[in-house]
Amino acid sequence: MSQKLVLASNNAKKAFEMQTLLAPLGLEIIPQAQLGVNEAEEPHFTFIENALAKARHAAIVTGLPAIADDSGLCVAALGGAPGIHSARFAGEFKSDEQNNQFLLERLSDTPKSKRDAWYYCCLVLVHHANDPCPMIADGQWHGFILDAPRGEGGFGYDPLFWLPELGKSAAELDPAHKNALSHRGIAMRRLLERLQEQPLSKESEQP
Repeated sequence: MSQKLVLASNNAKKAFEMQTLLAPLGLEIIPQAQLGVNEAEEPHFTFIENALAKARHAAIVTGLPAIADDSGLCVAALGGAPGIHSARFAGEFKSDEQNNQFLLERLSDTPKSKRDAWYYCCLVLVHHANDPCPMIADGQWHGFILDAPRGEGGFGYDPLFWLPELGKSAAELDPAHKNALSHRGIAMRRLLERLQEQPLSKESEQP
């Protein structure tokens, strides 16, 4: 019987990526919306603090172990922006397409040689709401920002995220290839190493 783990996100594509990566450990990822969990506030200035806040909130509401990530795109020429504001870079309730367009506008005067960027992901897993020792893992994925979108896959800023060593954008990679290279894939493999050393137990479901 699989161990249930609440994902503190309602992003279906993110849930699919995590389920694919965690399935070998017998973990079943349940998006928080299926359990009636509202999105947590993210008032902090760092990825790690926001990820922890989301994981604790999901664990408090459900009584289950919870995993959360806070991730985004950091562009050197913009001082690390959009960073923690990646999902709402163009404003509240904006789409990926609008965020991408806003990024291109912000970089319109930036030469290609200065468009280096990286995706960053911080993963936090709490065994219960009051877990004093959450598991934390992170990863970075480096590339450059294109001047126009390429590819139909992925999500977020993937169509603009160019990988020179592959000659492709992140949106042109198949899911398995992306998982092998991405910031979230790197962070997840580091978390998997921790979980192999310290597996979730049934007691983890008790606050």
